[in-house]
Amino acid sequence: MYLDAIIIGAGFSGLYQLHKCRDQLGLKTLVIEEGKDIGGTWYWNKYPGSRCDTESHIYCYTFSEDIYKNWKWKERYPKQKEILSYLKYVEKKLRLRKNIIFNNKVISADYLDKKNLWRVKTNKKKFFYCKYLISAVGSLSAANVPNIKGIKSFKGEWYHSGRWPDKKISFKNQKVAQIGTGSSGIQIAPVVAKSAKLLTVFQRTPNYSVPARNRKLTKTFIENTKKNYKQIKNLLTKTPGGHAFYFSKKSIFEFNERKRLNILEKAWLDGGLSFRACFSDITKKLDANKIVSNYIKEKINNIVKDKDVAKQLTDFGHPFTSKRPTLNTNYFETFNKKNVRLIDLKENPIVKITKNGIKTKNEELKFDKIIFATGYDALSGPILSLNLTGRKNIKLNKYWKNGPTTYLGLMIPNFPNFFIISGPGSPSVLTNVPAQIQQHVEWISEFIKYLEKSKSISVEPKAKEAENWVKKINTIANKSLFMKAKNSWYKGDNIPGKPKTFIPYPAGLPQYREICNKVRKKMYKGFNITLK
Repeated sequence: MYLDAIIIGAGFSGLYQLHKCRDQLGLKTLVIEEGKDIGGTWYWNKYPGSRCDTESHIYCYTFSEDIYKNWKWKERYPKQKEILSYLKYVEKKLRLRKNIIFNNKVISADYLDKKNLWRVKTNKKKFFYCKYLISAVGSLSAANVPNIKGIKSFKGEWYHSGRWPDKKISFKNQKVAQIGTGSSGIQIAPVVAKSAKLLTVFQRTPNYSVPARNRKLTKTFIENTKKNYKQIKNLLTKTPGGHAFYFSKKSIFEFNERKRLNILEKAWLDGGLSFRACFSDITKKLDANKIVSNYIKEKINNIVKDKDVAKQLTDFGHPFTSKRPTLNTNYFETFNKKNVRLIDLKENPIVKITKNGIKTKNEELKFDKIIFATGYDALSGPILSLNLTGRKNIKLNKYWKNGPTTYLGLMIPNFPNFFIISGPGSPSVLTNVPAQIQQHVEWISEFIKYLEKSKSISVEPKAKEAENWVKKINTIANKSLFMKAKNSWYKGDNIPGKPKTFIPYPAGLPQYREICNKVRKKMYKGFNITLK
């Protein structure tokens, strides 16, 4: 089957890109989705406690005033099911389903030089041909199951947070192991602990976490967001992370200790990601960051009753915000429960998984179920899993052997007419993702419109531009606190053998948007466009 455009993935980015390509550009378009339904991340992430850590009224599309105003969010931070319901509402409103095929995983895509077409193959042995191939596979979709010896011998059931099964799973009266204490693990533990006979949490790296302070939204709040739609939409284009808050312009050192503490206390009680924005230099200066890091440590020490456990939970070894900031609901309180145990993997590493449980350096433990909350092969992993072959038979996995090389995080040299939404080299995971997705989809769509009008055959970025873009990212990252963190998935540290380089663009969404807009105004300077 020949199409103008194929989009891989039916999450936030794939749905909006389909709307733009089909309804606004008039292209014959198809979305290929691995899952049984739409949703992307929010289709797969059905784990206990799965919830967004961006506030609901901005974790959504703003391109349509009608869609924005006619959806009613229930809570400050929406659950997985609510986000999935929202995406189904959008899909129905725009009548997108007829252009999506499900239960098909793209297993390879080859660029045919002579025909200037992409040939896409799925696991159902279906072949499709298209001019434009667009990756909407997401930044966090390639689940990372650690290669622990003996995993196949385990007689119980094991699950990964990013590939949670459809069936209902009960942990009642079960002995459960949870490996990982990142964003997902922090959400999972309090929920599983409510019903499990015993929950043992295996922690490699302790995580800073701020209270979410989740709550039901009031009628007044909901009415105000609808009334202020235009202001909210505008605000999301101006803040560094595409969130609904600005960073303070004042340094932490402009305040005496008492005033400083009052500001931190208020931000802690408000909860949410805006906690990191209460001073201008928390995320930039190590001495300012240290004050806030110590404040969070003290909060955790006051919550956790067992001082040895509290010490393990606060042995950070990296600055606050240098890794993904997380929100929690009673995560630290969970370790006060009698049925919850923490194992520090630095002191007591896992040797192997046995048929009945887990053997560590110091002991052998029996478990009924194991939960891997071990994250993802982020950003580059989902794209590499597509097995792309570009111009002149160049394999992407070889081209990226030293790390992902893109221009603007949008295109790759030697891979003509292949676009990426929210991938390596873009702000992606460092932002409110739907805000980043909208910017990407709109820019890509404008570019395709220009290419169609110009009667172009193909487009790809110049290799030098891509090299310079990667250098620019590394220069910015090296001056930031991000590089002070060990074992950070922002740098690929969580995947054995993955090149260690800072992957997302770290200077914020407004600056990134400005760069992209300049490229467009200069008639897409930096790209090689081949005309008929």
